[in-house]
Amino acid sequence: MPAQDPHAGHSGDAEAADPSPGPLMEIPPPAEAGSGPPRAADAIWGADAMAASRKALADTHGDFAVLWVQGDRFEMQTGEGGDSYLWDLQGYYGGPTSRFWFKSEGEGETGAALEEAEVQALYARAIAPFWDLQIGVRHDFAGPDTTHGVIGVQGLAPYMFEIDAALFVSTRGDLTARIEGELDQRITQRLILQPRAEAELSAQDIPALGIGAGLDRFAVGARLRYEFAREFAPYLGLEQSWRTGAGAEYARGRGEASSALKLVAGIRWWF
Repeated sequence: MPAQDPHAGHSGDAEAADPSPGPLMEIPPPAEAGSGPPRAADAIWGADAMAASRKALADTHGDFAVLWVQGDRFEMQTGEGGDSYLWDLQGYYGGPTSRFWFKSEGEGETGAALEEAEVQALYARAIAPFWDLQIGVRHDFAGPDTTHGVIGVQGLAPYMFEIDAALFVSTRGDLTARIEGELDQRITQRLILQPRAEAELSAQDIPALGIGAGLDRFAVGARLRYEFAREFAPYLGLEQSWRTGAGAEYARGRGEASSALKLVAGIRWWF
């Protein structure tokens, strides 16, 4: 006679043959789920006590103000056209949906007068996840003093591109625009390569500012930084810039090159 299976006839065989009911998440919720009052705890603890608890929860996890400041580019540049310096600072104070933004950019040649410098004060309102609409003023305080109205958008585009685009209207009626984009490519947990591009455009020639109509300036570059801490990262990089059209003519008229390749070294920080 063939040997019998020692497990034959045990209940485990029947259980193994039955289909699995699946995890609990696949079971539909009971019909009464969600049918109770929206704030049932008020009936137990009282509305006043629960209002204080809900406020504490919102203060901890909800719409509360924070301060953030970042020095995106604090650098020295050397190469065609001589040595120069540059700063690019921005930050905000506010909650997740409405904020006060402040920005400042400037540059100049080493040992010479400041060539370009600006500050911006902006009110920002969230218009989509990761995107702010910004409205405010900009003032240039190097060269001819100029004040502009500003409207722009800033945020995180698909594939993690950080975009900052703005339209400027000066008190003289000049219409200009600027678009900046950058992407962090993480090589290791601390070593990051950041390609970056920037374009400046104008609706008209502005001889007083040396700006030409159309695409006035375009720059592309890459910076390799090492984060000793998340808040502190020195970097090295290369940047190539071009002036085009009338902007190139204005630059050559001032004895400047219409294009330049520069080696850059700087520090990126935030708190």
